[in-house]
Amino acid sequence: MTKLELLHDLQEENQRWEALLGQIGEAHMDEPGVAEEWSIKDIVAHLTGWRKRTVARLQAAQQGTGDPPPPWPTHLHTDDEINAWIYKTNHQLSVREVLNDSRQTFQKLLSAIEALPEAELLDSQRFAWMEGEPLSAAGLFGHFHEEHEPDMRGWLAQRKQTRM
Repeated sequence: MTKLELLHDLQEENQRWEALLGQIGEAHMDEPGVAEEWSIKDIVAHLTGWRKRTVARLQAAQQGTGDPPPPWPTHLHTDDEINAWIYKTNHQLSVREVLNDSRQTFQKLLSAIEALPEAELLDSQRFAWMEGEPLSAAGLFGHFHEEHEPDMRGWLAQRKQTRM
């Protein structure tokens, strides 16, 4: 894989993401019950919160500094604690604010990747937080596909059925 292919794959993943959001529609993104009490908006904020950490890590790598502090309070350690903080921090924001933050963060991700030399990006040992896996669009979107896409698509399908 090349840096250009990585960027292309990320753009394709993002286009599929945006298409899914388009199918849902902004007017329905704050309805709870997609994943327990979480709405689509809450899931978008959750994914953005974790993506911000990835962006910060890539930016730190470009600057040659160590792993930066996370975007959440440093006393939070477990995924559940972090996820609860992300939820609490973003839940009162509007759908538009959450979507704008998500899109801006994705652009920062692309910029951070563009700023790094290709050899670093493709070195599977370069980023300890990738646990030996090469940086890839599949890896960067994996959590969404594994954990949240089924809930979102299931919720969307259920909504479509109830409207018929």
